[in-house]
Amino acid sequence: MPDYIEIILRTFGAFFMLLITTRILGKQALAQMTYFDFVVTITMGAIAANLAFNTYVKVHYLFLSFCILVGITFLTAYISLKSKSARKFFAGDPTIVIQNGKILEHNMRKMRYALDYLNQELREKNVFDIEEVLFAILEINGTLTVLKKPQYRTVTRKDLWIATTPEQRLPVELIMDGEIMDRNLQENRITHSWLEDELKKRNLHVHDVTYAVLGANGLLYIDTYDDHLQSPIDQE
Repeated sequence: MPDYIEIILRTFGAFFMLLITTRILGKQALAQMTYFDFVVTITMGAIAANLAFNTYVKVHYLFLSFCILVGITFLTAYISLKSKSARKFFAGDPTIVIQNGKILEHNMRKMRYALDYLNQELREKNVFDIEEVLFAILEINGTLTVLKKPQYRTVTRKDLWIATTPEQRLPVELIMDGEIMDRNLQENRITHSWLEDELKKRNLHVHDVTYAVLGANGLLYIDTYDDHLQSPIDQE
C-alpha cells in the first residue's frame, strides 16, 4: 500500500476514534477541563496524532495504548464517584482568592494566579470594584465564581414582591428554516391547525418563517426571512 493512502486511512481512523471516544466519555469531556482532564486530553491527542502519520508504529499498538488510556479514564471516573479523597486528588480543590473584598495573596501565589487574570475574570462578570465582592472562588476547571455582597446583587422580582407567571416547560421550537418541527409539535400536544391559525393572524406562511418558538411564558416568537429593516447592520 502506498504511504499516502495509508496516512489517509490512518488519519480518518484517528479522527473517528477520537470522535467515538468523546461520545462515550460524555459531555463532561467537552466542558472546561480539570487537571486530570487536561492530561487525558493531551495524551489522547498525542496517540491519535501518531496513529494518523507515524507509519513506523504499528496501528494495533497505538490502538491498544488508546484503549488502555480510555480504560484508565473510566476507572478514575468510577473511583472518583466512590471516593471524595480520590476526587480531590484527581481534580483538586476550589480556592478562595477574594474574601469580603480582600484579595488573598497567599492563595493567589499558591495557585500561580496573577492579578491581571483576576481582574479580567472579574470584568467579564461585570465587577469593576473588588470592594463589591464577598467571595471569589477559583474553581477546579479554572473559572472564577463570584458572589457579590448583598447590597451589590441584582434585584429580582421576588425581592420586589412582583407577581410572576409560573413557567412549567422549556421553549418549544415550532418552525426552523421554513419547515415545521413535527416531532416538537407532537411531543408538546400542539396542533398544526393552531400553528397555521397563528401564522394567518400575522399574514404569514410557513415558508416565510425562519424561526418560530413558543416561549415558556406561552408567547409565540416568530422571525421571518424578510425583516423589514430599511438599513440592516451587516458588520462583523
